[in-house]
Amino acid sequence: MGMPARHYYTAADVLAMPEDGNKYEVVHGELLVSPVPRPRHQFVLFRLVQAIANFLDRFPVGHGATGGDLLVVGKEEAAATKWSQVKNPLLVVEILSPSSIRQDRFTKRRLYQEVGIPLFWLVDADASTVEVWTPDRRFPVTETESITWHPEGAGERLVIRLGDLFRLPSQR
Repeated sequence: MGMPARHYYTAADVLAMPEDGNKYEVVHGELLVSPVPRPRHQFVLFRLVQAIANFLDRFPVGHGATGGDLLVVGKEEAAATKWSQVKNPLLVVEILSPSSIRQDRFTKRRLYQEVGIPLFWLVDADASTVEVWTPDRRFPVTETESITWHPEGAGERLVIRLGDLFRLPSQR
């Protein structure tokens, strides 16, 4: 008697999931379910969105989107009507949460490297660090001072100081 067959999840399965406040994703046929992010996660995400949106206003090389985390796609893919049409993101940012550490650090990171995402930031707000991954890296570069992004066509680099990114809302 063998093991029961494991269900291979698809995008259609995700679309059929309940609207219960959880975030549902599929990576390599595995269903990833995350609860609503913590407030600190949302504060850090908001600051990243602000910094990247301001940069893209000055250097319109792409467009950003959020869905719990952050994705930047090139101008040519910004008109996509379905996520399946987005094939070449310029930047992907995931912010670690206790419930998503394994899937963000291993499952999704591996997928991003396999499909050639040029830059993946894995943000750890609790440690005030950002792991910087590129497709060819076996290990990340762990940044503690700042992160930079210089997409093709931008006149200068975006530099985000991590002290500003991780400051608590009451630390103004």
